[in-house]
This record gives sequence, C-alpha cells and structure tokens, in this order.
Amino acid sequence: MNKVLATIAVGSLMAIAVPGVANAQGGGGVRVKGTCSAASTSKMKIKTDNAKIQTEFEVDENVVGDLWKVTISDNGTVVAKAKATTVAPSGSFTVRRKTADLPGTDMITASAKNTSTGETCSATASL
Repeated sequence: MNKVLATIAVGSLMAIAVPGVANAQGGGGVRVKGTCSAASTSKMKIKTDNAKIQTEFEVDENVVGDLWKVTISDNGTVVAKAKATTVAPSGSFTVRRKTADLPGTDMITASAKNTSTGETCSATASL
C-alpha cells in the first residue's frame, strides 16, 4: 500500500511540474503580469515563432485616447520602439513585435510611458 501511495505522489508531482516546462518552451509561450506606477495594468506574452520571438505587450488604462511610448528590449538591447493609443471599448492597447531569437536565454522587457500622465508600465519575461 505504501508503494502505491508513493508512486501516486511522485506521479502527481510530475504532472504538476511538467506543464510548466512545456509552456515555457512550447506554443503557449510565457505569460507574465506586469507592473504599473498608477491604476493601469499590464501583461506580456512571449513565444517562439519561426526562429523569432513574438512579443505581445498590453496595457489597460480604462481611458480611451491616451498616447503611450513603448520600448521592447532583448537582453538589454532595444529591439523595438512604438507609439500606441488606448482604444475603445476598454481603454487599452497591445503592441506586437517579432524579433530575432538570440542564442541562449532571451530576457524580454517591455516598458511604456503615458505621454500625458507620466504613468509607466513594464513587464519582463525570459524564454
């Protein structure tokens, strides 16, 4: 009986651990919640796509029409800059970019600054 319980316990732990590894490298990619300096929220998703890294960075401000300046970096090097305006109905924006998949681990950082309020949002994830 103890052998059966031990086997079930090990199997349960493996079932919990394996999906995290699969999501980090697989089609689902890595999703992280970002931080903002005021009431907005941010999140980022990164995944590999045809030898590139696809980054999706979203900020939800709940205000329509605000302009944000967005920067995406890979291992500290700026790989994309954009301007984005929050749109109806939710007062959010999403910036999507594909960049080179560098050798080794890529640490992707996305940051945004609201040009009228000065609020900042950012998120960081590794793949």
